[in-house]
Amino acid sequence: MSEADSGPAALSGVRTGPLVAGERVTLSDPKGRRHSVLLAPGAVFHTAKGGIAHDDLIGGPEGVVVASSGGTDYLALRPLLENFTVTMPRGAAVVYPKDAAQILMGTDIFPGARVLEAGAGSGALTCALLRAIGPTGRLYSYERREDFAAIARRNVTTFFGRDHPAWELRVGDLVESIGPEPVDRVVLDMLAPWECLPAVAAVLQPGGVLCCYVATTPQLSNTVETIRAYGGFTEPEATESIVRPWHVEGLAVRPGHGSTGHTGFLVFARRLAPGVVAPARKRRPAPGAYGENYTGPRPTRG
Repeated sequence: MSEADSGPAALSGVRTGPLVAGERVTLSDPKGRRHSVLLAPGAVFHTAKGGIAHDDLIGGPEGVVVASSGGTDYLALRPLLENFTVTMPRGAAVVYPKDAAQILMGTDIFPGARVLEAGAGSGALTCALLRAIGPTGRLYSYERREDFAAIARRNVTTFFGRDHPAWELRVGDLVESIGPEPVDRVVLDMLAPWECLPAVAAVLQPGGVLCCYVATTPQLSNTVETIRAYGGFTEPEATESIVRPWHVEGLAVRPGHGSTGHTGFLVFARRLAPGVVAPARKRRPAPGAYGENYTGPRPTRG
């Protein structure tokens, strides 16, 4: 392990100093295409424009331009967490950076926080949570599938370069295997988060934040209405984040051709003190909102 990898920055998955063998770099060509390369002494990364010797990068700084044998320039930089999560090996779908950012802010994750996460999936959100809570926090990640848990463990270890001291990965169903540890924040990324509400309500401390990440409108409806009917939480708030790039070149300023549209809905609510009922939220449901075909939970307050 290099001196740069032994400091506090490395525990956040951030490496500084010269590039070393065994770490990844991102090579970007003039058209903006990116290639993830694991540096190894004597190795060569082959492209359609010729090979790039790893030895030309190892020992040098990041942020340099290296030429392939065919004469094409490539920019070499260490990958950011965003780059790592969208290219990591995956079993389950990853929580994309735009949603992870909303989760961190919406739940107000802080250094030293005690956080419960389920499911761990491929470990993308896990990396973001661990970076936010730091070594003094605690993250309990639950994953039902052993194969997904193994992928998440490898990805998290790869990103931080070692086992993170604040992380405990538990394989099993959340409702059946949830521990007794009190937590400050709960993040549920699963098909039916409403089924876990009693279990997480028992460990989430008053004032703590619950976040549910779901993909479809039926899941969104069931999640929100179950939280309302269960009680003990503030009125749930649902959001969706859409990111649209812009093309800027001289006077040609316009929206980009691509965008990151719908990936999921986020539902946030805060835990109330035991026995407390929040003031009724005045709202007027649309006609038919709870008609005869509605099969979900119904609100118990007006």
